[in-house]
Amino acid sequence: MFSIAAYPTYTLFLSFGFSTVFTLLVMPFVIRLLKRDGIGQQIRADGPQSHLTKQGTPTMGGIVILFSAFVTCLLFARFNTALVLLLLTMFATGALGFADDVESVSRGRSLGLTPKQKMIALTAISVLFCLAAVNWVGISPIVSFPGGLSVDLGVLAIHIPVGEAVFSIPWLYVIFVFFLLAGLSNAVNLTDGLDGLSSGTLLVVMIFMAMVCFMYDELPLGIFAVAIGGACVGFLWYNIYPASIFMGDTGSLALGASFAVLAVLTKTEIISLVMGGLFIVEALSVIIQVVSFKYTGKRVFLMAPIHHHFEKKGWGETKVVIRFWIISAAFAALGFALYFQLGS
Repeated sequence: MFSIAAYPTYTLFLSFGFSTVFTLLVMPFVIRLLKRDGIGQQIRADGPQSHLTKQGTPTMGGIVILFSAFVTCLLFARFNTALVLLLLTMFATGALGFADDVESVSRGRSLGLTPKQKMIALTAISVLFCLAAVNWVGISPIVSFPGGLSVDLGVLAIHIPVGEAVFSIPWLYVIFVFFLLAGLSNAVNLTDGLDGLSSGTLLVVMIFMAMVCFMYDELPLGIFAVAIGGACVGFLWYNIYPASIFMGDTGSLALGASFAVLAVLTKTEIISLVMGGLFIVEALSVIIQVVSFKYTGKRVFLMAPIHHHFEKKGWGETKVVIRFWIISAAFAALGFALYFQLGS
């Protein structure tokens, strides 16, 4: 174990660097392997015509990001219950995304698992995570807002004696965590529509989350966050326009869920919605588009998610991506500033 408890910031920088280099070195091998097996991205037929050239680009690159984060934690972090739970949840949602990618590639269409199948799996993962977080890690079902307001979502809890211990089921908090985890997973998945967009925004968000973990005195979680950030840097080398590989649902669902899990474990659930504001905007654009078309027959955006709207308006893909990175950084910085208002 290389972690040096006396120098936590050094450990974070070292973890970031290792994860970056590891991803940079492993990714070419994975790209060749995926090309050999013909595992390529399926593109929406109704999407921007310029995206049709992306058809067949290797996908499922998110596997390398997840594996890089795991190896980095294995080498540099002291494992505790919170980190173990985080990794288990990441791999569970990664497995769901992998199944979705396999379904999409095998059927030769841009849609993989059905929304119902995804939601059932995400429900099971989020409920199990929440119950484990409350009973195994000791996470409080109280949600805090900037400015000192707190809401106790454990008021309708059921407490079941199990030997000398008590197993708690805080129903309202379980529902809240489900919406947070499933929502952020799908929001990151929706953001993953342009070369480098989701990986770049995740890089920004995870660096800020690492700072939150550090201030929360959870160095193992901070190492995980910087490991994801470093892996995103390495992945971006191959994912920027024109992308040589996509992360696929394997990466986007797992990384969105990991973001939500970090928020729960550091008690920054509400702050995370600000820090990940770009993901929320992307998801809301889809909801607004669907609701508007269903009830009025009109579309609010030229195409949803909103990054495609700007493409349709004539913005180049690279311009959209870089500007969205800037917006993501602004959201993350605002969220980090609000973090200091929690409990004040």
